[in-house]
Amino acid sequence: MATHTKTDYQIGIICALDVEEAAIISMLDEGHPKLPKDPADPSQYTLGRIGEHSVVIACLPAGSMGTGPAAIVASNMQRSFSIKFGLMVGIGGGVWSKKNDIRLGDVVVSQPNEMHGGVVQWDYGKTESEGKFVRKGSLNKPPSVLLHAVQALKRHARMVDLDFQNALDHMEHNYPKMAEEYIFQGEDNDQLFKSEYDHEGGDDCEECDSMLTEKRLGRKNTIPKVFYGNIASGNQVMKHGITRDRIAKKEGVICFEMEAAGLMDNFPSLVIRGICDYADSHKNKIWQPYAAATAAAFARILLGFVEKQEVTDTPGM
Repeated sequence: MATHTKTDYQIGIICALDVEEAAIISMLDEGHPKLPKDPADPSQYTLGRIGEHSVVIACLPAGSMGTGPAAIVASNMQRSFSIKFGLMVGIGGGVWSKKNDIRLGDVVVSQPNEMHGGVVQWDYGKTESEGKFVRKGSLNKPPSVLLHAVQALKRHARMVDLDFQNALDHMEHNYPKMAEEYIFQGEDNDQLFKSEYDHEGGDDCEECDSMLTEKRLGRKNTIPKVFYGNIASGNQVMKHGITRDRIAKKEGVICFEMEAAGLMDNFPSLVIRGICDYADSHKNKIWQPYAAATAAAFARILLGFVEKQEVTDTPGM
């Protein structure tokens, strides 16, 4: 194995949870030995290669969540390595609509449009007269090199299916134990309840009324679908259907998560979220491993559309 230095690692991948970090580590083609890091950097790193790219992977500290801890991890990574751009890879809550028929296990990717740059911090702003909340500020777009790769991938996907299965098989081959948990959970376990219907009972939805679900057509296969658009990021867990829909309509978002807004301005990134719930009160964790796996698989596929020279030519942060 060739000897690597810190300057070789120019793509940083950040996760918020161990279930996400394990998924992206499983996508490595090879692991690399640890390297010395900045003395003031407490983060733990996994180094390795995906395709022709050397990548560095980090996760937020246990028990941490939100934009602040994400920004700190990104800043530490920049001090210890020669990062050009990043990927934020993990799970999120999907916003279903007839236009965007998002299901559990699908993938949402941050893509700018006329409203936002791909990520919007939905809970940052001020409360004015009569309790009206006014969102403030805007966030940077993902770096050009990644948006060009997304465009190439989208073109490819119009001609052939993205090879999610190959990436998931790669995970299982490297870590057979993960096949027990990081698997598709079945269409019967993918229930989207009406926005106004709150969860009843314990951790699962056994006591919830299945008559109050949205009726959706079954899919021909279980290949994850990929959706591109704005992602809502904030320091609150979104778990209320009516509020989800109101913010989604106002801001034009198709996914909710909690870390990306801490990265976009100082750590140019593309956000990749596997959908593990519908950002409502019916959340549970059974889809989290599979959603983490599909997000990691997409990241692996996407890096295949990024030329190594393009990374080298990208200005440093």
